Amino acid sequence: MIASDEKPGPPKRHLSPIEEVGVASSAPASRGRHRPRRFLLPYLLLGPATAVMLLVHFVPMAAGVWMSLLHLNQVHLVEFLRAPFVGLQNYAYVLTDPLSPIRRSFLEALRNTLLLTLGANALTLVFGLGGALLITREFRGRGVVRTLLLLPWIVPTYVVGVLFSFMWQPFGVVNHVVHDVLHLPVQPFWLVGPLTMVAIMLPTAWRGMPQTMMLLAAGLTGIPQDLYEAAEVAGASAWQRLRYVTLPMLKPVIAVVLLFGVIFTVYTFNLVYSMFGGGNGYPGEWGDLLMTMIYRYSFSGVNFGIGAAASVLLMAFCVGLVGIWYWTFRKEVAIQ
Repeated sequence: MIASDEKPGPPKRHLSPIEEVGVASSAPASRGRHRPRRFLLPYLLLGPATAVMLLVHFVPMAAGVWMSLLHLNQVHLVEFLRAPFVGLQNYAYVLTDPLSPIRRSFLEALRNTLLLTLGANALTLVFGLGGALLITREFRGRGVVRTLLLLPWIVPTYVVGVLFSFMWQPFGVVNHVVHDVLHLPVQPFWLVGPLTMVAIMLPTAWRGMPQTMMLLAAGLTGIPQDLYEAAEVAGASAWQRLRYVTLPMLKPVIAVVLLFGVIFTVYTFNLVYSMFGGGNGYPGEWGDLLMTMIYRYSFSGVNFGIGAAASVLLMAFCVGLVGIWYWTFRKEVAIQ
């Protein structure tokens, strides 16, 4: 036998199952084997939500865009998505055809929707900020006041439209206050002519004010009190504290509020539909919105190709407003 210079070492100790798992988990090869599973896990979790989004949003949107390219009226209604293809003729009929009866209605509805979006959101922001400043103060009966200010949010939109339709009548409560209480020598017709836009704008702002108030109130609670104390030491008045402290600190919240308000107002339908009696009622030159115009030509006129083209244009109009919003508040909404 050949003698070996190596000394026999101690006998090898058998590892316990727990130690074996620890050694295996610390090995680089083992980490490499588990990395693909961890990489795929977020996508597996997002898969159901993505499938629902495709089914609920993008598939109907794609079908609507395709319908806008078809001659889909009462004659070809049974064929549905296999109706005759007409390309961009529906868009030309809505926008540029001088003999088209829908062209004037579309332009009037576009003007009214833009005026409603600007006016209603301005009123909602002003009164919402006033309500937020009120309910964030300490005073007796604050809970009752907060509950009363939230009532417009609780009342269904259809009920709001019906109630305001009675209030705006020539002998309704609004004209009673104007003529009999304030003694003004007028009893205007609120649902006729340009005043129709005022009659729609006020209940729209009244309906959306509570949500704006609650979001701004949450933003007010996050403003450090040190800023107000420093402004008071510097001799700033209440208006100056509002202008130079409150409003700049609330800019990110105001951006979110305006985004929700723009989308909500552009797609206003139930309020006008219920205020003017629904059915085939025409709210007039100054009361017709894009949504009511699309509904009337699609379902009352049974011309879904034209209605789909107007719907796609409405979506483009809303995307344009959101683009203006993003350009205005790009610093406030930027992800740090």
